[in-house]
Amino acid sequence: MPPLAILAGRVFTPLESISDAVVLTDRGKILEIGTRNQFKLPEGTQTIAANDKTLVPGFVDAHVHGAGGSDVMEADPAALQRVAATLARFGTTSFVPTTVTASPDQTTAAIERIVSFARQDSSWQPDLPMAEPLGIHLEGPFISPERRGVHPREWIASPSLELLARFTANGAVKILTLAPELPGALDVAAAARKQNIVVSMGHTDATYDQAIEAIRQGASHAAHVFNAMRPFSHRDSGVVGAVLTSPEVTAELIADGVHVDSAAMRILIAAKGVDRTILVSDGTAATGMPDGSYRLGTFEVTVSGGVCRNAEGRLAGSTLTLDRAIRTVVSLGILLKDAVQMATLNPARLLGVSHRKGVIAPGADADLVLLDEKLAVCGVMARGAWFTA
Repeated sequence: MPPLAILAGRVFTPLESISDAVVLTDRGKILEIGTRNQFKLPEGTQTIAANDKTLVPGFVDAHVHGAGGSDVMEADPAALQRVAATLARFGTTSFVPTTVTASPDQTTAAIERIVSFARQDSSWQPDLPMAEPLGIHLEGPFISPERRGVHPREWIASPSLELLARFTANGAVKILTLAPELPGALDVAAAARKQNIVVSMGHTDATYDQAIEAIRQGASHAAHVFNAMRPFSHRDSGVVGAVLTSPEVTAELIADGVHVDSAAMRILIAAKGVDRTILVSDGTAATGMPDGSYRLGTFEVTVSGGVCRNAEGRLAGSTLTLDRAIRTVVSLGILLKDAVQMATLNPARLLGVSHRKGVIAPGADADLVLLDEKLAVCGVMARGAWFTA
């Protein structure tokens, strides 16, 4: 195929803003970026005219359980393909499939299926965009029973080096979310760090001091801040206080207006800053689907009015997509360029892939999203495959 150039009214790389810009791509990679008056396109280049649109990097979702009616822990290999295709429709071009606490056998089997899919995906040349899996996020089983959310109590496990070794044997795990206050958790965290796994604090009842000690020992991330955590108060700031006051810790934010209200979102972004806030979806199989019943890990959730809950009425992930998260954050007064960074470059840095993901730069993957004036997705490119919404 010939090279493809997108002519956009503006581009957020995301650190730089370029007006009247051209991004040239070929064979799934970005070749060049610049302003139109300095660009001479190669002969035969195809073009997409988007003079009234904003071009941004493809979104990177570090915490997603499913989409398109399918869960990442399903046995059917086609399920992950449905997840990847649905995410791409909403601008997410890379994702970290995220497990839910289950039996060791179920978790190990899910990891093996995700790894098999990722290997197959690397050789695909799809006609339509599909989000690329970047590894696995283990959410549990080393979590607090008191802050388990909807994770099945019967499969919550004490932190175990043997179990960690079983889950990480194939090298695919990139993020491990655990409760650092549990006996043995810091040993597990240290072992995970030796494998370059991001240690994330989540589903935790940790005190401030316990969380600070975990950070000293290498915990550098926090899952869906405010949710499934010891609540913040002025005399007991807990893990939330430690996360908000520790510059080295990145913080996930589910910006759907349900999990965290607008004031709390403003507080988190003000405390962490643009560089340390990461927008995530915590999306489930219900993402991109109508209300109804769906699977989350090994159990069922019900979606009503776009909100996921389990049989006990607890929030159970979301139907959020990162384009909507960006719109929510912008509605709080955050600059669009900064909101885009929270959904692109920041998670790519967390995962150590910012040389090819979450950026518009020569040599990076051709993962691109066009946004209209209402910040709705109107075009997506994932590794060179183009889709017009």
